[in-house]
Amino acid sequence: MSMRLSARADYALRAAIELAASGGGPATSDQLARAQQIPAKFLEAILTQLRRAGLVRSQRGPEGGFWLARPPGDISLADIIRAIDGPLVGVRGERPENLGYVGAAEPLQTVWIALRASERAILEEVTLAHLVTGSLPERVRELAHLPGSWEARAAR
Repeated sequence: MSMRLSARADYALRAAIELAASGGGPATSDQLARAQQIPAKFLEAILTQLRRAGLVRSQRGPEGGFWLARPPGDISLADIIRAIDGPLVGVRGERPENLGYVGAAEPLQTVWIALRASERAILEEVTLAHLVTGSLPERVRELAHLPGSWEARAAR
């Protein structure tokens, strides 16, 4: 099982990083869409979701736009993904703690719980500030540089 990130979550992350990089001033959805090559209409709905989740603020009018509701160091990638896609790592749309495996398959539940814990450990640790400054946490850089990390693996 691999982590699947929806297009909406990918766009939300990119827009939030762009807002973090803008230094706190408001940016319009059109500016964000152009900067990250995201379809503008799609992005407006995503920004609304982020606003409802309390991650961005907005103001209408000529001086309006969107900005982060908290400092970039206080917003993790997990915060953004959950606001758009809901809980991290589900199996068939279920949370792993709610799955009921029996017999020989019983240990699978523990694997899914561990996978979610691993994913959370990275996505909750990395903040928008890490990305904007380019200084990712050491553990994340170490994992990314393990042998084979950058190689795609095809099904056998």
